Amino acid sequence: MSAALPSPTQSVWYLGPVPLRAYALCILAGIVAGLWITGRRWRAKGGRADFPLDVAVWAVPLGVVGARIYHVITSPEAYFGPGGDPVRALYVWEGGLGIWGAVAAGALGAWIACRRAGYRLAPFADAVAPGLLVAQALGRWGNWFNNELYGRATDLPWALTIHDWDEATGRAVTGADGEPVVLGTFHPTFLYESLWCLLSAAVIVLADRRWRLRHGQAFALYVVLYTAGRSVTEALRIDEANEIAGLRVNQWVSAVVLLVALAAFVISRRRHRGERDGSGRDEPLERVPSPQSPAATPPAGDAEQQAGKPTVTESSQPSSRDQDHPRS
Repeated sequence: MSAALPSPTQSVWYLGPVPLRAYALCILAGIVAGLWITGRRWRAKGGRADFPLDVAVWAVPLGVVGARIYHVITSPEAYFGPGGDPVRALYVWEGGLGIWGAVAAGALGAWIACRRAGYRLAPFADAVAPGLLVAQALGRWGNWFNNELYGRATDLPWALTIHDWDEATGRAVTGADGEPVVLGTFHPTFLYESLWCLLSAAVIVLADRRWRLRHGQAFALYVVLYTAGRSVTEALRIDEANEIAGLRVNQWVSAVVLLVALAAFVISRRRHRGERDGSGRDEPLERVPSPQSPAATPPAGDAEQQAGKPTVTESSQPSSRDQDHPRS
């Protein structure tokens, strides 16, 4: 026990009547870090510096709602089973956010923001991929504070000490001696996933520099790498979960999503093989053409337009909207 990693005995603190929940703070830290990384990558593509914040207005709330809905659907017993409490489905601060619901609903929010601004979704998805992994890596530490989502029992040097936990108070249960009750030592699956997310983010950045990923390839690689790691951590976890044919639901979902993302990555690489971006940036931010004002095709040999200058319609000069949303 002395060689095990420690776990917190408290995850909620109060500023007067206001609770500060470690789980929520970890999620917020992940959002901030993810936005900062995404902003840097988006600017490198020639996009507006503040556009990731516009996306966050749509993607973050929808992502949280989608994550909670996915969790409740795949683990409904605590809320709608015998002795369950449906109202607790709203208690996001207690943990229980499904990543696939977050990605699906967050992608919908990103699509709405991109559509409103006139950007295509694929370049932004490629820009957000590493930042999303870093956000997930930080968010996983909320599970550490809550003493939850750990793996099988182990006595390895990096085993994690887990306490008997009272979710209502956000504290470890104490025994007659006043000390926190320890359940044992277990695999720190939250730590495995956090480290895997950081490693995957680094792989995507390096692959992007080496092979110039575009057309949604960086995002597809994110999905492939994350699902591969998630399959391993899911196999180690011992918390209650619904199963199909002896495998947890999240393992099946990860397997299906991994295959789809891998196929998308391979098809995109083959379809766009040999393409080059003359601007020298990561990928042209081709804006969605407007039916009222179609963009003119730049004449061959026009050095300024090939270097990334915005094109001009045949009938008018660029509007302020065009200047706000540059192509690269």
